[in-house]
Amino acid sequence: MSISGDRPGTRLATRLAFLAAGFGLASWAPLVPFAQTRLGVDEGALGLLLLCLGIGSVLAMALTGVLSARFGARPIIVLGGLLMAAVLPFLALAGDPVSLGIALLLFGAGLGSLDVAMNIHAVDVEKAAGRPLMSGFHALFSIGGFAGAAMVTGLLSLGASPLVCAVSGAVMVLVAILAAWPLLMKSKAEQDGPLFAVPRGVVLLLAGLAAATFLAEGAVLDWSALLITQTGMAPVAQAGLGYIVFSIAMTAGRLVGDRVTARLGDYRTLLWGGVIAVLGFAILLLSPLPVVAFAGFVLIGLGASNIVPVLFRRAGSQTVMPSGLAVAAITTTGYAGILVGPAGMGFVAHGLGLTAAFWIVAALVALVPVLAGVVTRDA
Repeated sequence: MSISGDRPGTRLATRLAFLAAGFGLASWAPLVPFAQTRLGVDEGALGLLLLCLGIGSVLAMALTGVLSARFGARPIIVLGGLLMAAVLPFLALAGDPVSLGIALLLFGAGLGSLDVAMNIHAVDVEKAAGRPLMSGFHALFSIGGFAGAAMVTGLLSLGASPLVCAVSGAVMVLVAILAAWPLLMKSKAEQDGPLFAVPRGVVLLLAGLAAATFLAEGAVLDWSALLITQTGMAPVAQAGLGYIVFSIAMTAGRLVGDRVTARLGDYRTLLWGGVIAVLGFAILLLSPLPVVAFAGFVLIGLGASNIVPVLFRRAGSQTVMPSGLAVAAITTTGYAGILVGPAGMGFVAHGLGLTAAFWIVAALVALVPVLAGVVTRDA
């Protein structure tokens, strides 16, 4: 049972948690080239090191649902955020691959714990408010990402050292978490339910759709620049525009997403969001005109923007398993999609071509409108 959930303070605390997670993760991204230079490793070894962050995140996500069921989301949010803030400076200090790998595992564990717990908290806050709030919460993660990357990039441009940048990012995360701490909802443990449950029924479908949607985001992040250069849409120097356009569209879609969902409902939000995203992929891959093809990135971002927030909401309302464990299952599966999926795309692209790999992603996203009626059916 949640206590004092429908208050401006609890909504602010949830937004601060999402902001801290996005800010902390983005504060590390611009420092990756400096880590590679400091350690003197090649791209292959760097890729394995970066995988440690994903492994730490997924392992922590799998445990956070159980811990939240026992202790509530509040302490996990605080501990996860504090761990991120504590480890971030060590990412700029690690002088050998083993040290960096351990630091990335711990940083990923903090991020994964915070990610699951803040979504569980967001579900409870939204239930207490009795109106859609999830899209706005997720928008703060995107805004935090923009702000973190911009701050670190700006500091680096001014000549600041990677350590100064990392400490600055850690301080911002720490401030946000400490400000959120006293405002977070106090939740009672789910005494009557199991502390572990195997995902089943509608939760499996929700998790699969989350993985497909996260995979689409990962595909645009990791592969859109190469697609743009291979198809001649833009020169190499401008190849990053695709992801920038996509990110802006996704953030904008989430900022208005709660009003859209309140008006359309979960079913039509999933249905039309999935249709618009698939249409965006089709325009991107079929249009011979670069300007029109770039409009495809806008549609993918807008269409996908509110799918995951709705999936989290449905996880919180289903009755097949405890909501906290369901949210953890969806978060873990979704992040597996964004971490493992783009790597799998590389194998597909090697055999069939990058365009074919993107068509496969579009086909997976098409499952969202196809199954929208099933996953939004009231139990």
